[in-house]
Parts: sequence; structure tokens; C-alpha cells
Amino acid sequence: MNKKLKLLVSIGVSVVLGTTLLVGCGSKKDATENGKVKLEIFSTKSENKTIMESLIKEFQTKNPNIEIKINAPADPGTVLKTRLAKNDIPDLISVGADSTFGTLVDANVLLDLTNDSVISNIQKPYLDMLNGIAATDDGKIYGVPYATNADGVLYNKDVFTKLGLQVPKTWDEFMNVSQKIKDSGQLPFYLALKDAWTGMVYWNALASDLTPSTFVKDKKAGKTNFAATHTEVVDKMEKIGTLAQDDILGVAYNDANAAFAQGKSAMYLQGNWAISEIKKANSSINLGMFPFPASNDASKNNIISGIDVLFAVSSKSKHPDEAKKFVAFMTEKENAQRYIKDQFAFSAVKDVVQEDPSVTDVKESFKTGKIGVFPDHYYPSSFDTASLIQGFYSKKDKGEFMKQLDTEYDKANSKQ
Repeated sequence: MNKKLKLLVSIGVSVVLGTTLLVGCGSKKDATENGKVKLEIFSTKSENKTIMESLIKEFQTKNPNIEIKINAPADPGTVLKTRLAKNDIPDLISVGADSTFGTLVDANVLLDLTNDSVISNIQKPYLDMLNGIAATDDGKIYGVPYATNADGVLYNKDVFTKLGLQVPKTWDEFMNVSQKIKDSGQLPFYLALKDAWTGMVYWNALASDLTPSTFVKDKKAGKTNFAATHTEVVDKMEKIGTLAQDDILGVAYNDANAAFAQGKSAMYLQGNWAISEIKKANSSINLGMFPFPASNDASKNNIISGIDVLFAVSSKSKHPDEAKKFVAFMTEKENAQRYIKDQFAFSAVKDVVQEDPSVTDVKESFKTGKIGVFPDHYYPSSFDTASLIQGFYSKKDKGEFMKQLDTEYDKANSKQ
């Protein structure tokens, strides 16, 4: 999920953007050698390097005049910051659709891909997600959404079968299922708030489905606040806390994965990224995933999904056509399918579906476009919502929590 990257880049990239713009264009050398066009793709996700190298090799076989080198450093935020300061922009950048991407757009270092033919191959909800991340996108598209992730509710199918439970579609059904699990002597949820970011899983699901879609825009304009729009979110987060183990602040993510794998709870509030780790701990677990039913209006309950990987082309590349040719290759159905199978991801490419049986219950949401956004992708980068949520579960003071949300958001927004 590249959560560390968001923090790393937000600290330093904005400092160097002025330098980037002042240096000017044309400093990048015409990267050709022995008749071959040489391209670099900078990836902020080291976990996908092996599958990327495999796909790059296949692309090069089909395009022998193009040679691509992937650069996936261990500390991508720092490296990218330095590259920007030197006006040494990679031809291709693979990054998540968060504040890092927004910063690159605002720095005017990415190519406008709005009218590129590859865009017609991408699901509209993910294209819509790009709007509003940057301050200066003007509705244009500067990256091609590719691999996506989703959070929701992981559940033990065997427990549900044993207790005669159905996948809930509304909040009340969700709470009824949780109570029946609790009455059977089992834990409904296992929470991992020692790692603060895990609280964002259910914050994002609740806030996405229950609050106005214009909240971030209105909040920045001073027209609304968290207290006026997020009371139901906080009330339901408080309820979730009462249905988990006693030491929710003492358990870390990896330990919670293992606990759920061992059957210590019937449900687990996490995303697709946790499934592989859970199966490593218990390969025989029979688990599924369903959309978080935040509302009692089932039509409002989306699968909450975000763009984990998108491809952007440098506006300073000497070979934009070859770079775009690689992006088009990656979005071919067969290649996109290979990628999401390897990475256990979902896809922004049309008609590319994650086939693992554990996510059968979310297929319909993806198929019909019932896809909600991660609200925190649109918050100011220095707004540490996760730590505030962690503090809320510690102090259990809703009024103070609401005040902190507004105060800290406004502080972060003033730094933008």
C-alpha cells in the first residue's frame, strides 16, 4: 500500500518543486544507444519488481528497438525527491494515486494523457478518482490507473456456515451477524490498532459511504467540518471497537493476520493485501471478502477501492511515444490479468477480474461499478488521521476526537 512512501515524499518533494520548475526543460539526454531507445521506469512499489521485469522482458521481445530498465529503490521517496531536484525525471513513473502523484502533477512533470487511446481501456470510476488529488489537474488525466486494491470485511466462511449466517448487505444486518457470532462465544472482529494505519480501513469505508462526496472540497473552502458530517462514522467506529478483543491497541497488523488465520475471530476488517499473508499462516483457511456494509441503504454500500499502481509518462521524456507504447502493452487484457494474479490485486483495466475464490463476494461490485474511493487519498498529506483514530480508541472521547480532526486538518491544509 506504500503508506511509508506517502509520508516520505510529502516531507520533502514540495521543497524541491520550485527548483524543478526553475531548472527548465531539455536537461535529459536523448537516451538512444546502438539504435535502441532506452527508457527508465521508476517504481515506488518494490514488491512488484519481479512481475514487472517479466512483463518488460516480453515487451522488449516484441519491441527489440526499445530497452527498458526498471528502478525500484528501497527508499523511493528520498530518491524521487533527489531526482526531481536535479530535473532528472524518469521516462515512466509507476506510483499510487495519492498525494505523491498529486505533487508530480502540480510540478508539471507529467504528460497529459487525457486523449490517449489507452484511456478508453480503463474503468471510469478509477479515472474519476484521479480528479482532485492534484490542485492543478483541471480535470485532465496525467496517469493511467492500472492495479487497484480494496478494503472491506474478510470473513471465515466455515464459521458463517456453522452458525447459519449470510453475508450482510446493510449495517443492521452486519451488527446482527456480529451479535450472533459474539453470542456463540467467538469474537466478531480482531483489530490491530498498535499499527495505527489499520484503523483507516474502516474509517475509509464508513466515510466513503456515509459522508457527502463534496466533503473535502467544502472542508478546504471552510464550508463544513468533521463534526457536521462524520458523527455517524465515529459512532459506528466506536461500536466496532466493542466487538473486538480487549487489547485492540496492543496488537500489530502481522499478529492480527495470524490471529484471524488461527480462527480467533470470525471477521477481520482489512483489504485484499492481507489475504496472501493470512494464507501463509493457514493455507487451509476458507475465507472470503465482502464490501463493508456501512449504511442501512444497501445501494450506498460500495467496495472501497484505490489505485495502488498507475503509469505516468514524464513530460520531459525524449521518447514519449515509446513510453506510451509500453503503457498500452501493460493494459492489454492478458498482461493486466497476469499482473493482478501475481500481486493478488484488482484491476482498473476493463474486463480484467481477480479470479481467486476468496473475493467472489466483491466481484459484483467491481462488475457494476459500485466502487467507492479512499477518502484519505484526498486529505492533506500531513493530516495524520490514523494517529488521531488510534488516540480516539485510547481516550474514547468523541467530542475531543471531532475537535482534533478539524484542528489537525486545518493545520495540514494551511501547509499545502
